[in-house]
Amino acid sequence: MIQTWGQTQVRIYIKQGKMAHPKRKISKTRRDKRRTHKKAVVDNISTCPTTGQPHLFHRAHWHEGKLYYKGKVVMEKEVAI
Repeated sequence: MIQTWGQTQVRIYIKQGKMAHPKRKISKTRRDKRRTHKKAVVDNISTCPTTGQPHLFHRAHWHEGKLYYKGKVVMEKEVAI
């Protein structure tokens, strides 16, 4: 298809609903090799030494209106008046 803007002609190619298809069947072994790193992993959970609450490693967590990180209070929740 050719479209014209002023004196410039531009050729535009439009896909006719075609999609890419594999040329060869991928074997089960090759498919499984690709998927070896995709697996469910259990999150590492630690216990806060101050509050005793379980939380994810290297993450801050809320407990009773206070934000704790590495066992120390980082922030307190503000109360709306």
